[in-house]
Amino acid sequence: MAKAKVKFICQTCGYESPKWMGKCPGCGEWNTMTEEVLKSGSPRRAVFAHSNQTVQKPSPITTIETTQEPRIFTNLKEFNRVLGSGIVKGSLVLIGGDPGIGKSTLLLQVSSQLADNGHDVLYISGEESVKQTKLRADRLGVKSNKLLVLSETDLSFISKAIDETNPAFVVVDSIQTVYHSEISSAPGSVSQVRESTAELMRIAKTKGIAVFIVGHVTKEGSIAGPRLLEHMVDTVLYFEGERHHTYRILRAVKNRFGSTNEMGIFEMKEAGLEEVQNPSEIFLEERSKGAAGSTVVASMEGTRSVLVEIQALISPTSFGNPRRMATGIDHNRVPLLMAVLEKRVGLLLQNQDAYLKVAGGVKLDEPAIDLAVAVSIASSFKDEPPKPTDVIIGEVGLTGEVRRVSRIEQRVIEAAKLGFKRAVIPHANIGGWNPPDDIEIIGVKNVAEALQKTLGGS
Repeated sequence: MAKAKVKFICQTCGYESPKWMGKCPGCGEWNTMTEEVLKSGSPRRAVFAHSNQTVQKPSPITTIETTQEPRIFTNLKEFNRVLGSGIVKGSLVLIGGDPGIGKSTLLLQVSSQLADNGHDVLYISGEESVKQTKLRADRLGVKSNKLLVLSETDLSFISKAIDETNPAFVVVDSIQTVYHSEISSAPGSVSQVRESTAELMRIAKTKGIAVFIVGHVTKEGSIAGPRLLEHMVDTVLYFEGERHHTYRILRAVKNRFGSTNEMGIFEMKEAGLEEVQNPSEIFLEERSKGAAGSTVVASMEGTRSVLVEIQALISPTSFGNPRRMATGIDHNRVPLLMAVLEKRVGLLLQNQDAYLKVAGGVKLDEPAIDLAVAVSIASSFKDEPPKPTDVIIGEVGLTGEVRRVSRIEQRVIEAAKLGFKRAVIPHANIGGWNPPDDIEIIGVKNVAEALQKTLGGS
């Protein structure tokens, strides 16, 4: 009897090796190589192979005719926005998030709405029985007969069910529970996740079915499985939020059919998820006006402007090295901006602990929040609150200059809608657009001038 061939595959990046290694050469992670047995004599899989009817010959790009594919809308406008104005036929969408955050609830709710609009939907659950799915459906008020439910993990039976029912939409919850019978490794391994996703992608592209797959996340917050998984799908969505809070954020980090970094906000209630039409009001409703260290910035999340509160707390350190902690923004940005304030403005911050937080659980990563962070730090250090009707926008350079930001008009209009009276913006952004009549525009060239305008009482 021939000896079975084995190989070792990294569960993080998918690197393959004929022998076990403690450290993966591909990604540098430790103890991620697992053994997988190769079946001898099995035919080589070609999940990307086309049938004879779909084989195409190379043709000049100028002769290819394009048509505007109609998108399919759900009743959740926030969900449509994140996907890029609706669902595209034949697309493969991956949704990831922490356990219990509401991924299954969101997709079952979307499936119900699509079924109510006359579309056939097949909901495949590998983690729950059909009775458990029915209990959640009753809580969400699902009553459509066009929503079909199946509890299955074998990919061959899933493919057969799709062929028999011919749905317009398919939901697979989750991809880590689905297994390919020709692969000997356990469900959730790199080989299983890769081959299962490739087969679902083939079904989506050849049959024109929009497929949604749920992916588990690791303790670092990334999608579990090989990085190849995110490259294979058309859209990657992350469902974020604190489990002890009711608000959830659906964020697009990859989208072949729309804008990336788009964000939709939902509120978890007893009857399911409800969309939040104006998230700026939610983030600012509990703001303490007149508090030192609190500023408001207009940040761009995809194509939407969102007003968020940034809080800073500066206190004398009790240790040899002062602490720098940040939640919601890059922690490396805090010491950088504090160094600018110390060098260019003269604030003695080297013996101060700094704690910064973005209220509401939002994560901001664009440079336009630099000036608001700097003003928050200076306000807390001086114990001088800025005006509660000020919104502060701008990027800060290492020489202390305030640089231009994009979409300034959209940011200022959103601030004016919420009753803000002054907008402190880069001087380079003044001109070329018409600001609202009920908000004063103040242009600043450097951080010192911004602090004088916001904390100097002018």
